[in-house]
Amino acid sequence: MAAPDENVLDEKLRKVVGDRTAKVLADHLDLHTVGDLLHHYPRRYAERGELTRLADLPLDEHVTVVAQVAKAEKKTYNRGRGVRLEVVVTDGSGSLQLVFFNKAAHYHHTRLLPGRRGMFAGKVTVFNRTRQLAHPDYQLLDTDSAEDAAEAVGSFAGRLLPLYPACKQIASWQIAQSVDTVLSSLQATGWTGIVDPLPGRLREARGLAPLTEALEKIHRPQNKADIEQARARLKWDEAFVLQVALARRRATDASLPAVPRIPQSDGLLTAFDAKLPFTLTEGQRKVSAEIFDDLATEHPMHRLLQGEVGSGKTLVALRAMLAVVDSGGQAALLAPTEVLAQQHHRSITEMMGDLAEAGMLGGAELGTKVVLLTGSMGTAARRQALLDLVTGEAGIVIGTHALIEDTVQFHDMGLVVVDEQHRFGVEQRDALRGKGKQPPHLLVMTATPIPRTVAMTVFGDLETSVLDQLPAGRSPIATHVVPAKDKPHYLARAWERVREEVEGGHQAYVVCPRIGDEDASDAREQASPEDEAERRPPLAVLEIAEQLAAGPLHGLRVEALHGRMQPDAKDEVMRRFAAADVDVDVLVATTVIEVGVNVPNATVMVIMDADRFGVSQLHQLRGRVGRGTAPGLCLLVTDMPEASPARARLAAVAATLDGFELSRIDLEQRREGDVLGQAQSGSRSSLRMLAVIEDEDVIAQARDEATALVAADPGLTAHPELLSALDSLLDASREGYLDKG
Repeated sequence: MAAPDENVLDEKLRKVVGDRTAKVLADHLDLHTVGDLLHHYPRRYAERGELTRLADLPLDEHVTVVAQVAKAEKKTYNRGRGVRLEVVVTDGSGSLQLVFFNKAAHYHHTRLLPGRRGMFAGKVTVFNRTRQLAHPDYQLLDTDSAEDAAEAVGSFAGRLLPLYPACKQIASWQIAQSVDTVLSSLQATGWTGIVDPLPGRLREARGLAPLTEALEKIHRPQNKADIEQARARLKWDEAFVLQVALARRRATDASLPAVPRIPQSDGLLTAFDAKLPFTLTEGQRKVSAEIFDDLATEHPMHRLLQGEVGSGKTLVALRAMLAVVDSGGQAALLAPTEVLAQQHHRSITEMMGDLAEAGMLGGAELGTKVVLLTGSMGTAARRQALLDLVTGEAGIVIGTHALIEDTVQFHDMGLVVVDEQHRFGVEQRDALRGKGKQPPHLLVMTATPIPRTVAMTVFGDLETSVLDQLPAGRSPIATHVVPAKDKPHYLARAWERVREEVEGGHQAYVVCPRIGDEDASDAREQASPEDEAERRPPLAVLEIAEQLAAGPLHGLRVEALHGRMQPDAKDEVMRRFAAADVDVDVLVATTVIEVGVNVPNATVMVIMDADRFGVSQLHQLRGRVGRGTAPGLCLLVTDMPEASPARARLAAVAATLDGFELSRIDLEQRREGDVLGQAQSGSRSSLRMLAVIEDEDVIAQARDEATALVAADPGLTAHPELLSALDSLLDASREGYLDKG
């Protein structure tokens, strides 16, 4: 094991369990160290006499079950040339068939005798309407000899049997054997070298077990109380270490210098507000005040602006940018796609009017230039935009990742607004923030409502502002599920509704999961977990657009929009769809229109294969309609049966317009993923025990404890164990995520 002054949890697994097992654990479960394995917790426990319910087994997933053989029978097939062993196992709630062929059938027939109990692992499939495991791995829990049987049953009786998240290459009990090997090795050394990240004072005050005891009890529980005690401690580990890292990030940000940005009393912001044809909502005024207070300080603002679809986040962000321009600085709005960047540029210049035309004939005296910078711009336009930025002529720039290129220089970068942060990599955001003479202020916008506990973890280094009040005049959106397979006349009626809206002078979206045949495999990879292999490929934009134009929407002006079109062509389609004199009646698109697209005349959206989208994504999509004075309609088309989980998701979306409630549902179904940036680093989830929805109290308490500890000891000099745990649990890529986020 590790040297005395090292953290034994950092020991490489191969030194303990051997090269072969370590390679399988590393390659297929991403477990490399002793700590990785010990933090690979059982997903559930089987009890002596309390077996897993076979009736509840999910299809198409790898499972481990504890059951008893009820029947075993060999059968021939292929005119007697093949032999198949069919074994039926049961737990009282249901039954499951195991099948083995040919040589394996003869071998396993001598072992899998009626009455024998065991653990069986494999992938659940259906054959002839019967659930089965084909050639499963298994381990019998009793043996032929009475002496061995007594020992096996005795080791199982009276304690809980851990069942681990496993995969095809390594079964649950093989993982359990590796855990046993590691625990036995640690016990032999008296658990020396285990670094406990929680300060002793905190453990005692919270009544938490030491780390060594928690690890022993989570893997070798004697009773359910052991499991609960271990879980309580291990949840605190995850919550506290994460919150300490975020608290240190906040403390570091607070110590950085920044230029205070205070708007002039009669400057650009005042002139803009005077031009607005409506009154700001109370929520918009409150959030703007929070942002202006941050901008006036001598350290960088780090604020998250979240809210409902259509709540006016872009307007709030624009007012912040104008305040910075008022103070002599520049502001950049970073958008994830060219379509969204162009949409932002179009809507912001329209809102500002002559205030966005500084130096131009008819431009306002107090105005500034608003420039667009994307990768597809022509050479002359790009050169002029770069010149306007470096000279300071352009106070506001809106663009994509093209903004972070080395050739882009700013005169005085004061504010970075990042729209839909989750779509950008760490390096992209950091490169843009690094273009200021001093660290610029940062405003992150997201149109996906985020539960409080997620905000405390994913965005824990940001202060949070919430817009949950829709502007006056926004119309309600009615949402209905259209079961196209069960009731095809419902789908026919959906197209009639589209035609009625168009005849009434309005426009419609039709959203599809993919573009065309060439991306069918990508779409299948993105499909919902319950999609079955025999389902048809997802519906495609190009196919649906053609079918609609020739069929139910014949005579209407139908256009397609997708991510593979040339940027100029995409912008041209969007301009025509958004034009006051309607040139496009129906826009058939992918999720390229998911956020930011604002066409008040669009009143109906039909989402094809809606079950293939997530709850929050559906909520974002339907936010594209009902943006004017006419009511909106969203129709969720699906082929999934009524009793399926997919239909339950769609019913949840149809039942409420509360994005925060839907975000909770979405998170509960998807789980958290890696709050330290799984999408950024490709790493496995850093939250193995903590559930951000269920454990709100633990997260909130850990945040308070971490904030107080870091305030008293920013360098953690009095807490070397915690510092060591941070180094171990937050690898370099995740620390970078926190450092640059």
